[in-house]
Amino acid sequence: MSDFNTIDDLDVNGRTVLVRADLNVPAKDGAVTDTTRIDRLAPTLTELAGKGAKVVVLSHFGRPKGGPDTKNSLRIVLPALSKAVGQEVAFAGDCVGDTAAAAVAALQPGGILLLENTRFHAEEEKNDPAFAKAMASLGDLYVNDAFSAAHRAHASTEGVAHHLPAAAGRLMQAELDALTKALEKPERPVCAVVGGAKISTKLDLLGNLVTKVDMLALGGGMANTFLYAQGVDVGASLAEKDMADQAREIMRKAEAAGCELLLPKDFVVAKEFKAGAASRVVAAESIGADEMALDVGPATVEFLGLKLQGAKTVVWNGPLGAFEIKPFDAGTNAVAGLVAERTAEGRLLSVAGGGDTVAALASAGVEEKFTYVSAAGGAFLEWLEGKALPGVAALRKK
Repeated sequence: MSDFNTIDDLDVNGRTVLVRADLNVPAKDGAVTDTTRIDRLAPTLTELAGKGAKVVVLSHFGRPKGGPDTKNSLRIVLPALSKAVGQEVAFAGDCVGDTAAAAVAALQPGGILLLENTRFHAEEEKNDPAFAKAMASLGDLYVNDAFSAAHRAHASTEGVAHHLPAAAGRLMQAELDALTKALEKPERPVCAVVGGAKISTKLDLLGNLVTKVDMLALGGGMANTFLYAQGVDVGASLAEKDMADQAREIMRKAEAAGCELLLPKDFVVAKEFKAGAASRVVAAESIGADEMALDVGPATVEFLGLKLQGAKTVVWNGPLGAFEIKPFDAGTNAVAGLVAERTAEGRLLSVAGGGDTVAALASAGVEEKFTYVSAAGGAFLEWLEGKALPGVAALRKK
């Protein structure tokens, strides 16, 4: 990760370090319901505090409209954050101005302070220069540990970095390391596994991936669109028939780039989409007019397994079937299991993320077994699309 500054490049003892975190976590009835993001952030905060820094945490929470409101106050995450870092975290009712400045002044080295929701100010999302400067004036150094918000050029994710020495936190560093190894400087062959319902939402992603990977395996509803574009009758399956031209364009692009497109050989089909619906396995060309392809079949799992044997790197985004409903989770579970197994054997670097991916891998019981699973939805997808992320660009070594 040599082209980014990290915490190792900063002398933090006795300095005030502004840490941009992503504490936009699920909450219900006044309490946090999923602490994954908080747990992943904690090592950066405890390391900085342990090195004698005054740690000041910035984050957004929810989508407040036109100023402060109690529903979107970051105060809700204080108990979970204090527990994760093993010390009482202080709180300030604003992220700029006198209230914030007084709380920062009262903080002792080794202490941690959480500032109120950055989005309570409209200037945050506009990346207002004066607002970014006011925020930056609270600290001596800036650490961005919010990869999941790095695709947005906001004052706290990008603006502040222009006013203070800036570095990536440990979570950001791990994310950038994993993504660099997966797509920028990968061990080849690289296989991308892309599932999900629609190609319309993933056109940029597919267009970029075929120029970067050696094999692209498609599943989910989007695979049906590609088969339809090749003249296969997909019956009553979910398919974006108006996207056939775009699918053919991606196939041409893949061929020109020497990327092998791996489409399903068979499917598990049913006449209705519900748990325990009567289903059968058919070849991709034999879907009945009233049948829907709801999962990839065993021949596809075997085919992908053989292809994966030769791969050194796997990038995974999206499920291969309707994994939320049994028995249509079998294909995703089986292929994810093969990737996990080869990763455990040390033969594969596997990186996954975006949207339903984390849920699909968790339901397959392999979330912990991939090399890296990104909790960042939009930012992970924009990285796969080959787009520059403003929050990351601001951390590059000058």
